[in-house]
Amino acid sequence: QVQLVESGGGLVQAGGSLRLSCAASGRTFSAYAIGWFRQAPGKEREFVAAINWSGGNTYYADSVKGRFTISRDNAKNTVYLKMNSLKPEDTAVYYCAADITQRVVAGDGRYLEVWGQGTLVTISS
Repeated sequence: QVQLVESGGGLVQAGGSLRLSCAASGRTFSAYAIGWFRQAPGKEREFVAAINWSGGNTYYADSVKGRFTISRDNAKNTVYLKMNSLKPEDTAVYYCAADITQRVVAGDGRYLEVWGQGTLVTISS
């Protein structure tokens, strides 16, 4: 099983960019699909983006499509979330999670088995 650690969060002005990283330990990282989720204060956790084991298939929430890009480097055991044109409503704690079944890439989050601790993203207006 893998363990996940997010990094890259911070405070950015609206319109700016950030790149989040999800670093994994464990030799089986390349077998997992990885999803990014976020939770804003007082709101439920929501799906943001996902990528399959090879990086050849990605899936985005409508709210971030065209602004966020998910990618992975299996040689570095890392998945990235590049966030452009950030808005105040993107403010949240961002989490990555691992899914061996790959179903998160189809929008099905029921099989996520490992979560990171989260990284805070704050967008000022």
